[in-house]
Amino acid sequence: MSASNGTTDIDGQKAVTGPRPRRRHDPLRNEWRHRAAAAKGVPTPLNFMEWVRFSIRTALIGLALLVFVPLHYLYRVFAYGSPFPMWFLGLTARISGAKVRVHGTPLRRDVFFIANHVSWLDILSLAGASGTAFVAKAELAEAPLVGWLCRMNRTVFVKRENRLGVAEQINALREALMDNWSVTVFPEGTTTDGHSLLPFKSSMLSVLEPPPPGVLVQPVVIDYGPQAEWLGWIDNESGVNNFKRVLSRRGTFDLHLHYLDPFSPEEYRGRKAIAAKAREEIEAKLTECLGHEVRPFKFNVEPIRYSAPELAADVPAEEPPAP
Repeated sequence: MSASNGTTDIDGQKAVTGPRPRRRHDPLRNEWRHRAAAAKGVPTPLNFMEWVRFSIRTALIGLALLVFVPLHYLYRVFAYGSPFPMWFLGLTARISGAKVRVHGTPLRRDVFFIANHVSWLDILSLAGASGTAFVAKAELAEAPLVGWLCRMNRTVFVKRENRLGVAEQINALREALMDNWSVTVFPEGTTTDGHSLLPFKSSMLSVLEPPPPGVLVQPVVIDYGPQAEWLGWIDNESGVNNFKRVLSRRGTFDLHLHYLDPFSPEEYRGRKAIAAKAREEIEAKLTECLGHEVRPFKFNVEPIRYSAPELAADVPAEEPPAP
């Protein structure tokens, strides 16, 4: 056998085999490796074009700020309930790559939205669609720019490990509900991968015991489609890194907001029953959107005392479609 010039002697005859093919570089697979590393807390490296996209989107958000923020404060001089935070947050979601598709009709006032939670983009898109205020995890306040934007929209930040501060947070939530006409809460207590639905924590629904007069509960399903797992802010990834990853990605993605039928909290006995009803509706619709049953979340979340099932750790994770 001869390996010279890419030939092989077989029974005295030379067969041309050519040089050994090089392994092709797969940029999409490489992006998913960075995604998996980010979940472990490893900062995501950006190439030149990713830095360009990140810089352009950040500049556009900054430009929008220069336009909307003065208009917001000027409006507040003459009237209350400025629409500019709603418009600005919706525009920021679009700049970030989200093409928001609204299904159903969001109530505009006297409503308590209950939604699943995947990303900081949830807040931008929901605010743009309905003008709602929020209850969100305190870590979101540390995300650059996003945290400040959320404060402008009266977001109530919840420290998941601070049980002693629950009463104070409920009071802030009650004030936001009375003032903003609509409030959104993410009762999972953290963000997931878009394919899971954690148990609902009902403590933030204490504001509905008893429910304010005329207030309805409207479940909302947030569906990022095949990009959910890549976009999700999960495990040990920092808010800064997730912000950087999202703003540097190629192209756009569909973000579907499904506003389900509202129900009266007076028909259910207490916050736990309200949470169970909302979760049942959200799980059914999310299962329909995904095309499969929601799966157990495969990461431990200590602040909310969630432990991933051992079975999930034993099964290798499928590689979702890369963005």
